[in-house]
Amino acid sequence: MFKKHFVIANLILGLCACQPSVKPEQTAAYKITSGKPVTKNSPLVFPKDHGIHAEQGIEWWYLTANLQSDSGETFGVQWTLFRTLMPSHIQSKWWDDHLYFAHFAMQHEQKHVAFERFSRANQAKVVAFPFHASIDDWQLSSIHQNFLPLKLTAAKDNYAISLTLSDSPRILHGENGYSQKTQSGHASYYYSYPFLNVSGKLTFAGEKYQVTGNAWYDREWSASLLDKRQLGWDWFSIVDSKSSKKGLMLFCIRGEGKSYDYCSGTLIAPNGESTPIPHQNIQLSVVETVVFDNREYPSQWRVKLADKPDIIIDSITKDSRNQLTIPYWEGRVKATGGFEGKGYAELTGY
Repeated sequence: MFKKHFVIANLILGLCACQPSVKPEQTAAYKITSGKPVTKNSPLVFPKDHGIHAEQGIEWWYLTANLQSDSGETFGVQWTLFRTLMPSHIQSKWWDDHLYFAHFAMQHEQKHVAFERFSRANQAKVVAFPFHASIDDWQLSSIHQNFLPLKLTAAKDNYAISLTLSDSPRILHGENGYSQKTQSGHASYYYSYPFLNVSGKLTFAGEKYQVTGNAWYDREWSASLLDKRQLGWDWFSIVDSKSSKKGLMLFCIRGEGKSYDYCSGTLIAPNGESTPIPHQNIQLSVVETVVFDNREYPSQWRVKLADKPDIIIDSITKDSRNQLTIPYWEGRVKATGGFEGKGYAELTGY
């Protein structure tokens, strides 16, 4: 967990790019337990649920994309805005008990870069309708009154994106959006737009490209996602490579012995119809690993789903670490076998 008062004090002083010197396990946002737990059988309401859920302590607006340039080069993009509830006794117009931070990452071949920003009160903005989520000029927002299409913009140094995202069904994970995460009942509310058509431009290491591709947008909020004894998770979002889009989401929690304690998943049809995959029908195992700075990360997984051929998932950019205040691995993957396509994986707690 963050050293709370250090971060808040620096925010008040206007030092929003603070970099606390703490261990990864102390900065694991997914281990923060705060706010009101989500409850089953509470229907999601739109457009309201595009906005902030201040009663829950963990929330994110999260997008990943696999893109290709006119010349055939491939790229990955991640953009995420996080909100965490951090109650305090500090009285200031610059602090409202919520810490916002955003991550912007890009990759091309075996190159990966990641950037972050932190926000004090009023510097970050989230509006449900018309939708808008931003920190400064890093922003994701609706172009018109309807939620779609969206415009995504971010830039840092010689890296930038300006993308239009459109035409995806909205799907609910779990039981009408209630997504159980652990055997003991930790849960979130979770919905996605998995088949967003992307067009626009990007700059990678100073070189400019026109790009198209697919993006997957996730929304999730919770009071906590893990038990105290659990280390983190492996999460996958994959879209098939054929003309009729299908989607696969898998989420597996890792326990103290590095085994997978609990998995959940969703199969998504081209029309957006979603089918939950129960825990007992998912087996995830690591086939190959890579080592960076004396830490071991998976680079290939085998997925067994009931009554389906095995799926092999390979990382594309092997070192996809976001080496930020909260360190984690976030990068492109490709799937073969029982499900063929491309997507993203997120690995936390390694």
